[in-house]
Amino acid sequence: MYNSKIVGAGHYVPEKIVTNKDLEKLMDTSDEWIRERSGIEERRYIEFGKDTTANMGTKSAKIALERAGLTADDVDFIVFATLSPDYYFPGPGVIVQHELGCKRTIGALDVRNQCSGFVYALSVADQFIKTGMYKTILVIGSEVQSNGLDLTTRGRAVSVLFGDGAGAVVMQRTEDNNKGILSTHMHSQGEFAEALCVKSPGNFKETKFYEDMHIDYDYSTCLMDGQLVFKNAIVRFSEVIMEALQANGYTADDLDMFVPHQANLRITQFVQRKLQLPDEKVYSNIQRFGNTTAATIPIILSELWEKKGIKEDDIFVLAAFGSGFTWASALIKW
Repeated sequence: MYNSKIVGAGHYVPEKIVTNKDLEKLMDTSDEWIRERSGIEERRYIEFGKDTTANMGTKSAKIALERAGLTADDVDFIVFATLSPDYYFPGPGVIVQHELGCKRTIGALDVRNQCSGFVYALSVADQFIKTGMYKTILVIGSEVQSNGLDLTTRGRAVSVLFGDGAGAVVMQRTEDNNKGILSTHMHSQGEFAEALCVKSPGNFKETKFYEDMHIDYDYSTCLMDGQLVFKNAIVRFSEVIMEALQANGYTADDLDMFVPHQANLRITQFVQRKLQLPDEKVYSNIQRFGNTTAATIPIILSELWEKKGIKEDDIFVLAAFGSGFTWASALIKW
Protein backbone atom coordinates (compact mmCIF):
# COMPACT_ATOMS: atom_id res chain seq x y z
CA MET A 1 0.00 0.00 0.00
CA TYR A 2 1.20 3.51 -0.81
CA ASN A 3 1.30 6.63 1.33
CA SER A 4 0.23 10.09 0.22
CA LYS A 5 2.14 13.32 0.75
CA ILE A 6 1.46 17.01 0.17
CA VAL A 7 3.77 18.27 -2.58
CA GLY A 8 2.34 21.77 -3.13
CA ALA A 9 0.06 24.31 -1.44
CA GLY A 10 -1.54 27.56 -2.59
CA HIS A 11 -4.19 30.03 -1.54
CA TYR A 12 -6.20 32.96 -2.79
CA VAL A 13 -8.15 35.57 -0.83
CA PRO A 14 -10.21 38.46 -2.26
CA GLU A 15 -8.67 41.93 -2.30
CA LYS A 16 -11.47 43.60 -0.35
CA ILE A 17 -10.57 43.93 3.33
CA VAL A 18 -13.41 44.45 5.81
CA THR A 19 -12.24 45.57 9.25
CA ASN A 20 -14.08 45.50 12.54
CA LYS A 21 -14.33 49.28 12.23
CA ASP A 22 -16.16 48.77 8.93
CA LEU A 23 -18.67 46.49 10.65
CA GLU A 24 -19.25 49.09 13.37
CA LYS A 25 -20.90 51.21 10.68
CA LEU A 26 -23.36 48.42 9.81
CA MET A 27 -24.37 47.02 13.20
CA ASP A 28 -24.26 47.62 16.93
CA THR A 29 -20.84 46.13 17.62
CA SER A 30 -17.30 47.28 18.33
CA ASP A 31 -13.76 46.39 17.39
CA GLU A 32 -13.05 45.61 21.05
CA TRP A 33 -16.10 43.32 21.35
CA ILE A 34 -15.15 41.31 18.25
CA ARG A 35 -11.47 40.98 19.17
CA GLU A 36 -12.24 39.94 22.73
CA ARG A 37 -14.67 37.21 21.71
CA SER A 38 -13.01 35.87 18.57
CA GLY A 39 -9.56 37.38 18.02
CA ILE A 40 -10.63 38.61 14.57
CA GLU A 41 -9.44 42.01 13.35
CA GLU A 42 -10.40 41.85 9.67
CA ARG A 43 -11.66 39.51 6.99
CA ARG A 44 -11.96 39.41 3.17
CA TYR A 45 -15.16 39.71 1.12
CA ILE A 46 -15.49 38.95 -2.58
CA GLU A 47 -16.43 41.52 -5.20
CA PHE A 48 -19.41 40.20 -7.14
CA GLY A 49 -18.60 39.46 -10.74
CA LYS A 50 -14.94 38.89 -9.93
CA ASP A 51 -14.73 35.97 -7.49
CA THR A 52 -16.79 32.84 -6.86
CA THR A 53 -16.31 29.76 -4.71
CA ALA A 54 -15.17 27.73 -7.72
CA ASN A 55 -12.84 30.26 -9.32
CA MET A 56 -11.15 31.07 -6.02
CA GLY A 57 -10.59 27.33 -5.69
CA THR A 58 -9.13 27.28 -9.20
CA LYS A 59 -6.81 30.21 -8.44
CA SER A 60 -5.47 28.54 -5.31
CA ALA A 61 -5.13 25.21 -7.15
CA LYS A 62 -3.03 26.78 -9.91
CA ILE A 63 -0.61 28.14 -7.30
CA ALA A 64 -0.42 24.77 -5.55
CA LEU A 65 0.28 22.97 -8.83
CA GLU A 66 2.98 25.46 -9.79
CA ARG A 67 4.70 25.01 -6.43
CA ALA A 68 4.52 21.25 -6.88
CA GLY A 69 6.09 21.53 -10.33
CA LEU A 70 3.00 19.99 -11.92
CA THR A 71 0.28 20.99 -14.39
CA ALA A 72 -3.46 20.41 -14.58
CA ASP A 73 -2.82 17.43 -16.86
CA ASP A 74 -1.02 15.65 -14.01
CA VAL A 75 -4.14 15.70 -11.81
CA ASP A 76 -6.07 12.43 -11.59
CA PHE A 77 -8.91 13.54 -9.33
CA ILE A 78 -10.34 16.59 -7.54
CA VAL A 79 -11.85 16.73 -4.04
CA PHE A 80 -13.53 20.06 -3.27
CA ALA A 81 -14.70 20.98 0.25
CA THR A 82 -17.21 23.82 0.71
CA LEU A 83 -20.46 24.83 2.39
CA SER A 84 -21.03 27.60 -0.15
CA PRO A 85 -21.21 26.13 -3.68
CA ASP A 86 -21.92 28.53 -6.52
CA TYR A 87 -24.90 26.40 -7.55
CA TYR A 88 -27.34 24.42 -5.42
CA PHE A 89 -26.10 21.73 -7.81
CA PRO A 90 -23.72 20.86 -9.43
CA GLY A 91 -20.88 21.26 -6.97
CA PRO A 92 -17.77 23.36 -7.65
CA GLY A 93 -15.41 20.43 -8.23
CA VAL A 94 -16.53 20.00 -11.83
CA ILE A 95 -16.18 23.75 -12.43
CA VAL A 96 -12.55 23.57 -11.32
CA GLN A 97 -11.94 20.67 -13.70
CA HIS A 98 -13.12 22.95 -16.52
CA GLU A 99 -11.41 26.15 -15.34
CA LEU A 100 -8.07 24.39 -14.91
CA GLY A 101 -8.27 23.25 -18.52
CA CYS A 102 -7.73 19.58 -17.71
CA LYS A 103 -7.42 17.66 -20.97
CA ARG A 104 -8.78 14.52 -19.33
CA THR A 105 -12.32 14.21 -18.01
CA ILE A 106 -11.11 13.42 -14.52
CA GLY A 107 -13.52 12.83 -11.66
CA ALA A 108 -14.49 15.52 -9.16
CA LEU A 109 -16.02 14.97 -5.73
CA ASP A 110 -17.60 17.56 -3.43
CA VAL A 111 -17.42 17.28 0.35
CA ARG A 112 -19.99 19.02 2.56
CA ASN A 113 -18.58 18.90 6.07
CA GLN A 114 -18.35 22.63 6.68
CA CYS A 115 -15.51 23.57 9.07
CA SER A 116 -14.22 19.98 9.07
CA GLY A 117 -14.53 19.76 5.30
CA PHE A 118 -10.89 20.11 4.34
CA VAL A 119 -9.66 17.42 6.74
CA TYR A 120 -12.45 15.10 5.58
CA ALA A 121 -11.49 15.84 1.95
CA LEU A 122 -7.83 15.20 2.75
CA SER A 123 -8.78 11.83 4.21
CA VAL A 124 -10.80 10.89 1.11
CA ALA A 125 -7.87 11.75 -1.15
CA ASP A 126 -5.49 9.88 1.11
CA GLN A 127 -7.52 6.69 0.80
CA PHE A 128 -7.72 6.94 -3.00
CA ILE A 129 -3.94 7.29 -3.18
CA LYS A 130 -3.16 4.62 -0.59
CA THR A 131 -5.18 2.03 -2.45
CA GLY A 132 -3.39 2.85 -5.71
CA MET A 133 -6.47 4.17 -7.52
CA TYR A 134 -4.94 7.62 -8.15
CA LYS A 135 -1.44 9.08 -8.10
CA THR A 136 -2.08 12.83 -7.92
CA ILE A 137 -5.12 14.48 -6.31
CA LEU A 138 -6.04 18.12 -5.92
CA VAL A 139 -7.74 18.92 -2.58
CA ILE A 140 -9.44 22.31 -2.32
CA GLY A 141 -11.28 24.23 0.39
CA SER A 142 -13.07 27.39 -0.76
CA GLU A 143 -15.83 29.57 0.65
CA VAL A 144 -17.91 32.63 -0.25
CA GLN A 145 -19.86 33.44 2.89
CA SER A 146 -20.17 37.21 2.72
CA ASN A 147 -23.29 37.11 0.53
CA GLY A 148 -25.11 34.99 3.11
CA LEU A 149 -24.33 37.07 6.20
CA ASP A 150 -26.87 39.26 7.96
CA LEU A 151 -24.78 42.42 8.33
CA THR A 152 -27.16 44.00 10.84
CA THR A 153 -27.33 44.00 14.63
CA ARG A 154 -29.71 41.04 14.46
CA GLY A 155 -27.05 38.85 12.84
CA ARG A 156 -23.91 40.21 14.48
CA ALA A 157 -23.14 37.17 16.68
CA VAL A 158 -22.48 35.11 13.55
CA SER A 159 -21.70 37.63 10.84
CA VAL A 160 -18.61 39.16 12.44
CA LEU A 161 -16.89 35.76 12.40
CA PHE A 162 -16.80 34.79 8.74
CA GLY A 163 -14.83 35.71 5.63
CA ASP A 164 -14.16 34.53 2.08
CA GLY A 165 -11.13 32.72 0.70
CA ALA A 166 -9.68 29.53 -0.74
CA GLY A 167 -6.75 27.17 -0.29
CA ALA A 168 -5.57 24.04 -2.06
CA VAL A 169 -2.99 21.29 -1.74
CA VAL A 170 -1.63 18.77 -4.22
CA MET A 171 -1.35 15.25 -2.84
CA GLN A 172 0.80 12.65 -4.51
CA ARG A 173 1.77 9.03 -4.09
CA THR A 174 4.90 8.06 -2.16
CA GLU A 175 6.30 4.62 -1.40
CA ASP A 176 7.90 5.86 1.82
CA ASN A 177 5.59 4.55 4.54
CA ASN A 178 7.21 6.80 7.14
CA LYS A 179 6.35 10.04 5.33
CA GLY A 180 3.22 11.89 4.32
CA ILE A 181 -0.26 11.46 5.80
CA LEU A 182 0.32 9.09 8.70
CA SER A 183 -3.36 8.81 9.66
CA THR A 184 -6.69 10.63 9.61
CA HIS A 185 -9.51 10.48 12.17
CA MET A 186 -13.12 11.57 11.66
CA HIS A 187 -16.16 11.78 13.92
CA SER A 188 -19.71 13.13 13.98
CA GLN A 189 -22.50 13.73 16.49
CA GLY A 190 -25.69 14.51 14.65
CA GLU A 191 -27.79 15.19 17.73
CA PHE A 192 -26.29 18.69 17.64
CA ALA A 193 -27.03 19.33 13.95
CA GLU A 194 -29.23 22.35 14.69
CA ALA A 195 -26.70 23.95 17.04
CA LEU A 196 -24.98 25.33 13.94
CA CYS A 197 -26.93 25.18 10.71
CA VAL A 198 -28.74 26.81 7.81
CA LYS A 199 -32.10 25.08 7.26
CA SER A 200 -32.80 26.15 3.68
CA PRO A 201 -32.62 24.83 1.05
CA GLY A 202 -34.13 21.85 2.79
CA ASN A 203 -37.20 19.73 3.40
CA PHE A 204 -38.43 21.03 6.75
CA LYS A 205 -41.54 22.63 5.26
CA GLU A 206 -44.24 21.63 2.80
CA THR A 207 -43.59 24.79 0.80
CA LYS A 208 -40.86 24.77 -1.83
CA PHE A 209 -37.61 26.13 -0.43
CA TYR A 210 -37.34 28.77 -3.13
CA GLU A 211 -40.71 30.21 -2.13
CA ASP A 212 -39.64 31.33 1.32
CA MET A 213 -35.88 30.90 1.78
CA HIS A 214 -35.24 34.62 1.28
CA ILE A 215 -37.97 35.88 3.58
CA ASP A 216 -38.08 33.34 6.43
CA TYR A 217 -35.15 34.50 8.55
CA ASP A 218 -34.92 31.46 10.81
CA TYR A 219 -34.59 29.17 7.80
CA SER A 220 -32.35 31.18 5.50
CA THR A 221 -29.68 32.46 7.87
CA CYS A 222 -26.95 30.71 9.85
CA LEU A 223 -28.23 29.75 13.30
CA MET A 224 -25.66 29.10 16.01
CA ASP A 225 -25.72 28.25 19.70
CA GLY A 226 -22.33 29.82 20.34
CA GLN A 227 -21.79 28.59 23.89
CA LEU A 228 -22.70 25.01 23.03
CA VAL A 229 -20.42 25.03 19.99
CA PHE A 230 -17.54 26.47 22.02
CA LYS A 231 -17.90 23.94 24.86
CA ASN A 232 -17.95 21.01 22.47
CA ALA A 233 -15.13 22.35 20.30
CA ILE A 234 -12.57 22.63 23.08
CA VAL A 235 -13.25 19.03 24.13
CA ARG A 236 -13.35 17.46 20.66
CA PHE A 237 -10.30 19.35 19.37
CA SER A 238 -8.15 17.95 22.16
CA GLU A 239 -9.59 14.45 21.85
CA VAL A 240 -9.07 14.11 18.10
CA ILE A 241 -5.53 15.50 18.28
CA MET A 242 -4.57 13.01 20.98
CA GLU A 243 -6.23 10.24 18.97
CA ALA A 244 -3.96 11.01 16.02
CA LEU A 245 -0.83 11.25 18.15
CA GLN A 246 -1.50 8.03 20.06
CA ALA A 247 -2.34 6.11 16.88
CA ASN A 248 1.18 6.83 15.64
CA GLY A 249 3.16 6.57 18.87
CA TYR A 250 3.72 10.31 19.35
CA THR A 251 3.00 12.80 22.12
CA ALA A 252 2.26 16.51 21.99
CA ASP A 253 5.95 17.15 22.70
CA ASP A 254 6.79 15.61 19.31
CA LEU A 255 4.71 18.15 17.39
CA ASP A 256 6.47 20.76 15.29
CA MET A 257 3.23 22.52 14.32
CA PHE A 258 -0.42 22.51 15.31
CA VAL A 259 -2.63 23.75 12.44
CA PRO A 260 -6.15 24.29 13.79
CA HIS A 261 -9.26 25.26 11.90
CA GLN A 262 -9.66 29.00 12.46
CA ALA A 263 -13.00 29.09 14.23
CA ASN A 264 -12.17 31.28 17.20
CA LEU A 265 -8.81 32.35 18.63
CA ARG A 266 -10.04 31.55 22.15
CA ILE A 267 -10.66 27.92 21.14
CA THR A 268 -7.17 27.64 19.67
CA GLN A 269 -5.59 29.17 22.77
CA PHE A 270 -7.53 26.84 25.08
CA VAL A 271 -6.36 23.75 23.16
CA GLN A 272 -2.81 25.14 23.00
CA ARG A 273 -2.69 25.46 26.79
CA LYS A 274 -4.14 21.97 27.26
CA LEU A 275 -1.48 20.46 24.99
CA GLN A 276 1.20 22.72 26.55
CA LEU A 277 2.41 23.91 23.16
CA PRO A 278 4.58 27.03 22.82
CA ASP A 279 3.42 29.87 20.59
CA GLU A 280 5.90 29.00 17.84
CA LYS A 281 4.21 25.61 17.38
CA VAL A 282 0.71 26.98 16.83
CA TYR A 283 -0.29 28.83 13.65
CA SER A 284 -3.19 31.26 13.64
CA ASN A 285 -4.29 33.68 10.93
CA ILE A 286 -7.87 34.26 12.08
CA GLN A 287 -6.87 37.81 12.95
CA ARG A 288 -6.48 38.60 9.22
CA PHE A 289 -9.03 36.34 7.53
CA GLY A 290 -11.71 35.41 10.07
CA ASN A 291 -13.31 31.98 9.76
CA THR A 292 -13.14 30.85 6.13
CA THR A 293 -14.60 27.45 7.08
CA ALA A 294 -13.23 24.71 4.76
CA ALA A 295 -10.53 27.08 3.49
CA THR A 296 -8.86 27.88 6.82
CA ILE A 297 -6.43 24.96 7.04
CA PRO A 298 -5.21 24.96 3.40
CA ILE A 299 -4.70 28.75 3.59
CA ILE A 300 -2.44 28.19 6.60
CA LEU A 301 -0.52 25.41 4.83
CA SER A 302 0.00 27.73 1.87
CA GLU A 303 1.23 30.56 4.10
CA LEU A 304 3.66 28.20 5.82
CA TRP A 305 4.85 27.04 2.40
CA GLU A 306 5.48 30.65 1.37
CA LYS A 307 7.35 31.41 4.59
CA LYS A 308 9.41 28.21 4.32
CA GLY A 309 7.91 27.25 7.65
CA ILE A 310 7.78 23.56 6.72
CA LYS A 311 10.89 21.41 7.02
CA GLU A 312 11.51 17.79 6.10
CA ASP A 313 10.47 15.36 8.84
CA ASP A 314 8.38 17.99 10.66
CA ILE A 315 5.38 16.52 12.46
CA PHE A 316 2.17 18.45 11.80
CA VAL A 317 -1.30 17.87 13.21
CA LEU A 318 -4.33 19.35 11.45
CA ALA A 319 -7.57 19.51 13.41
CA ALA A 320 -11.05 20.91 12.85
CA PHE A 321 -14.46 21.04 14.52
CA GLY A 322 -17.72 22.40 13.18
CA SER A 323 -21.31 22.03 12.10
CA GLY A 324 -22.79 18.58 12.31
CA PHE A 325 -21.20 18.34 14.80
CA THR A 326 -18.22 16.95 12.92
CA TRP A 327 -14.58 16.91 13.92
CA ALA A 328 -11.44 15.46 12.42
CA SER A 329 -7.65 15.36 12.53
CA ALA A 330 -4.74 14.38 10.32
CA LEU A 331 -1.17 13.67 11.39
CA ILE A 332 1.48 14.43 8.79
CA LYS A 333 5.22 13.83 8.60
CA TRP A 334 6.74 16.03 5.89
